[in-house]
Amino acid sequence: MSNEVDILLVEDNPEDADLAIRALKKHNLTNNLLHVEDGQEALDFLFNDEHEMPQLILLDLKMPKVDGIEVLRKLKSDEKKKIIPVVVLTSSKEDRDIVEAYELGVNAYIVKPVDFNQFVKAVSDLGLFWLVLNQPPSQK
Repeated sequence: MSNEVDILLVEDNPEDADLAIRALKKHNLTNNLLHVEDGQEALDFLFNDEHEMPQLILLDLKMPKVDGIEVLRKLKSDEKKKIIPVVVLTSSKEDRDIVEAYELGVNAYIVKPVDFNQFVKAVSDLGLFWLVLNQPPSQK
């Protein structure tokens, strides 16, 4: 069994997670998707050397246990892991969250659209861009 994960979805809201997974599945981008429900689970996965690093992390900010900003802070302070693209996908429009996320090295900050079709399109477009069009550096 492969330890490969293309997308790590860090989302505590089951409805938003389900919508994101369905949107990615629509474009066949869920073969190697892992969904975790809080920041601590994300850190446990990312800092376990038994797993290959994901090609993309979709990260919510407002979560229990460890919030998305702290996940981002720990990830981007690690020499080997800081190159993993991270897209914040959150309901927060707060300027301080946006500024702090970019200061910590987030690759993009997307406010979750309220409209179902817009949400599905946004997630699909993110997956297609980061997994198909983007050329990341080698993580080996």
